[in-house]
Amino acid sequence: MKQVELLAPAKNLETGMAAINYGADAIYIGAPKFGARSAASNTLEDIGELIKYAHKYWAKVFITMNTILYDNELKEAEELIHQLYKLGADALIVQDMGILEMNLPPIELHASTQTHNYDLERIKFLEQVGFKRIILARELSLDQIKEIRKNTSVELEYFIHGALCVSLSGQCYFSHAIGGRSANRGECSQACRMKYDLVDGEGKVIAKDKHLLSLKDLNLSGHMKELVESGICSLKIEGRLKDSSYLKNVTSYYRKELDDVFEKKKEFRKASSGTVKPNFEPDLEKTFNRGFTNYFFSGRIPEIANFHTPKSLGKEIGKIVAVRNDHFIIDTKFEIHNGDGLCFFNRNKLLKGIQVNGVKGKLIFPNEMNMLVAGAVLYRNNDHEFAKTLKKDNSTRRISTELLLEFKENILTLIATDEDGISASVQLKEEFELARNTEMAITNFKTQLSKSGDSIYSIHTIETNFTEAPFVQAKVLNELRRKVLDSLTENRVAAFQQPKTQALISHPKYHTKNLNYMGNVVNCKAEDFYHKCGVEKIEKGFELQSDYKGKTLMTTKHCLRHEFGMCNKEFSTDKKANQPLYLVDNKNRYKLEFHCQRCEMKIIFE
Repeated sequence: MKQVELLAPAKNLETGMAAINYGADAIYIGAPKFGARSAASNTLEDIGELIKYAHKYWAKVFITMNTILYDNELKEAEELIHQLYKLGADALIVQDMGILEMNLPPIELHASTQTHNYDLERIKFLEQVGFKRIILARELSLDQIKEIRKNTSVELEYFIHGALCVSLSGQCYFSHAIGGRSANRGECSQACRMKYDLVDGEGKVIAKDKHLLSLKDLNLSGHMKELVESGICSLKIEGRLKDSSYLKNVTSYYRKELDDVFEKKKEFRKASSGTVKPNFEPDLEKTFNRGFTNYFFSGRIPEIANFHTPKSLGKEIGKIVAVRNDHFIIDTKFEIHNGDGLCFFNRNKLLKGIQVNGVKGKLIFPNEMNMLVAGAVLYRNNDHEFAKTLKKDNSTRRISTELLLEFKENILTLIATDEDGISASVQLKEEFELARNTEMAITNFKTQLSKSGDSIYSIHTIETNFTEAPFVQAKVLNELRRKVLDSLTENRVAAFQQPKTQALISHPKYHTKNLNYMGNVVNCKAEDFYHKCGVEKIEKGFELQSDYKGKTLMTTKHCLRHEFGMCNKEFSTDKKANQPLYLVDNKNRYKLEFHCQRCEMKIIFE
């Protein structure tokens, strides 16, 4: 059977444990330094705790060290990698090729999506280098994934949910150019979420003050079967800055979707142990989202961006029918509660938010009445009752276990065997009295032993093996059960430890002898790596340069010609479709270049 992994993000220990509790097969979490989310770093102590917790379920913990490194950081990064290895980290997610030239422990290496894993040629190169897994670009379609799978044997990981970077990952220099905050250093200022004007070569404004680069959020929940069949081994949820409530909802939703696929396709199975039955109905629209898109998974589609707002819309719930002095009337099939946060677009297409202070049937009394418009579509971006439910819910992921109680020659033996076939046993020898009623004694044994308490186990069946039952006090049975389950956990963790082998890093020939700044080389070890791969000339990375004029700040599949009906390939033969276009903010003007053969748009610093 093929294992398929549900991979969830973790901002910290709390969110990591929540993701595991609600069904993740693996977690990715930031190291103390050098992760692509500088606001989501963690102590070694917390990482160690998360690893211990995850391994009980045979879930894995991957550490993100996927920034580019400066020369003065190489030694510290190498020491940190060794510390993470000693903690039991299952893999390291990296971007900087300089790491490959370090004295590494035998830890599994994953090529971050930041290594620009878009072209088959690049992916085959990284496979030959020695990466165990490659995290594919979000822009890839299902057909492209299948083609990559057909031509490679390396493990493939792919994003299925969450925020989208509008630029090809690892190829965005916008944030650094305008504010000195490098996306490749984990400090992205999200320039793509800002407002811009779209202007043509004659100065005509095509769009004014719009979030022209702000993509909707990815949602491939309707494509789980296709993804599983495509050969992807790990399905990844984005969100290392999200809270526990978000992780509970989104992880449990995708856990159910995947399990439904596995139920029908027996050749696939989940990659860790245990099941969880949350006390709520997961709903992706009820937690943070900017509206959803499947991006390029099924080919290019319209409206992958939301030009009006980069904020969360939540779930569409109905329309405003009429507006009165202190309330409005809503047409909805959903129940509205005090404390709900609602939003809508006003006549100027600006997103406005209100809070519900009172509800009387279809009459909604908000905290303010400004800008309310009859006919406006309403969204609920804060479902107050759902949020309370998520916060209170502490569902526990349980591993199904069978118990066998044996009694022979005054020795009481309790054997536990879990769903993975791992066993443990404990014995108690003493002079037991025999129970007067064997049948009643067995009933009492099963009642007492079935109470697994706050352990990670659920007792599925209890069998007994004796003809005469001993008399055993409840507290003795409880202690036997506690000991055997503790021993089972130790055996599970021991069985999960895979033999570590040193990654065989090689230096295959790179496809070009000249590497420009988009190679993201900012340290001497990365230079050494590419030189060994046959590269002769290496331009310094963007972060080491001072003159950005004429340089590409972003390469994206999101195309503004296409979005505004000016695509040469699909919409227009008008010569005006070929005239220059520019993005303009309150400080700069950026030229747009369109590479129609690759269906890409570039943003150039002027």
